[in-house]
Amino acid sequence: MITVSEITEAVRQMRRVGSDTQRWEVKEAVNQLPKSLYETLSSFANTSGGLIILGLSEKNGFRPAPGFDADKACSQLSEAGDRLTPILRLEIEKIPFEDRLLVVAKVPDIPKNQRPCYITARGRYEGSFIRTGDGDRHLSPYEIDRLTEESRQPQYDLEPVERASISDLNPDVLEAIVTRSRELFPRVFGRLPNETILTQLGVLTRVEDKVCPTLAGLLAVGTFPQQYFPRLEVVFTVYEGTTKATDPRTGLKYLDSKEIIGSIPDMLTETLALVQDRMRTGAVVTEGLRKDIPDYPMPAVREAVANALQHRDYSPEGRGSQVQVNLYADRLEITNPGGLYGSTTVESLGKDGISSTRNEFLSRLLTYTPFQDGFVVENKGTGFITIQSALEKALMPPPKVQNSLTFFSLTLEKRRRTPAETSADFWKNLDEAILKEIGHKGSMSVKELIEASGTPRPTMSAHLRKLVKNGQIEPLEINKSPKQRYRLVRKSSADKLDQ
Repeated sequence: MITVSEITEAVRQMRRVGSDTQRWEVKEAVNQLPKSLYETLSSFANTSGGLIILGLSEKNGFRPAPGFDADKACSQLSEAGDRLTPILRLEIEKIPFEDRLLVVAKVPDIPKNQRPCYITARGRYEGSFIRTGDGDRHLSPYEIDRLTEESRQPQYDLEPVERASISDLNPDVLEAIVTRSRELFPRVFGRLPNETILTQLGVLTRVEDKVCPTLAGLLAVGTFPQQYFPRLEVVFTVYEGTTKATDPRTGLKYLDSKEIIGSIPDMLTETLALVQDRMRTGAVVTEGLRKDIPDYPMPAVREAVANALQHRDYSPEGRGSQVQVNLYADRLEITNPGGLYGSTTVESLGKDGISSTRNEFLSRLLTYTPFQDGFVVENKGTGFITIQSALEKALMPPPKVQNSLTFFSLTLEKRRRTPAETSADFWKNLDEAILKEIGHKGSMSVKELIEASGTPRPTMSAHLRKLVKNGQIEPLEINKSPKQRYRLVRKSSADKLDQ
């Protein structure tokens, strides 16, 4: 039931901002229902639902519209939902407001598998709308196709790539997948020929007399999938500032950009290496020499990039867009074509066991595909949980998520430097750590100290010279010897007696 207090608060907010809101829409409807009403019905139904108020004038500061007939508007509105496909059943009430009667309609959001809801007379591609901000936006054909996917399980990943052949697939990875499947399910795959197993897993398919890879097979196992799908790649870009705008000081739009190609495991490996190489790594000195602290925890980055490659849109329309990994001065953004699919929503992310994918064959195949010391994905609905956990462990805020019909974006905020990294005590602590480490090892070379600490050679050399001058360490070789090592200065008997 819609209450007077809800209406009062909604109107107060709209008067303050001077426009409708994401959830509330105002129409005068003095003589008849405006044509734009049906667009609003469609947009609310395709988003998260909403409320329509008839009898208020937006141009007059959201005041009651003179000449508005609540009974007439109520009668007309009761039939408005019949003009949409699927038909909408509205919850309609007459509400007193500032000594006048308004008509308020609550518009439900329809299930994902019934979308898009469109104006019947205009057809699916001309009559479908979505709510954005305070207005109704016409859905593009691409967005409508993504909505339509929800009514059935897409199988774009199972499409045959007829121009390709088995020779386009990595034989070592194929063998690993077959071995993995037999280990996991010996009763099912134990005695089957390799080709049969690979066909049942969706790596291969048969078109008439020819055996060829599927799109999923080419992406997971292919040596060069981009030969057939040039845009199914990752683009990694490093920006100097916090936007994509040209830097006024340097005239550069970006510092570095690289197209990353190959199979999904290959692209994942190279992307992670680039992120690790280009991000800042800080350090704190504790009991050892130094503990490196990256700007972004790599387990979180790995899951984010793997999820983008696994869940992106592989429809014919989506194959023209890449996965983008953008490193800014203050954040790391991973964006993929296609929004969340099925039962997965922004609210359900990170909740154990809740996961849907439009690429079910590719997702299963990636659980068999070797990657480093495991497999590309686990496919247990825990990817986002892993990201959250890695960020929480690093004392960083949770990821920011943007989701739409056309894209999904995940943003990791850059780690803030700790007081230990910024304080002057850092270098004092480093001196103490050097002494402790040398004392533990007996002696150490400059190279060993640099490798242990991650400290640049000039910095390490400066500290060693200071410690030698202070009489705390001593060299074991002649000056400038390439084999130089350092040990703690041994205290004499007289020194010990003085203590």
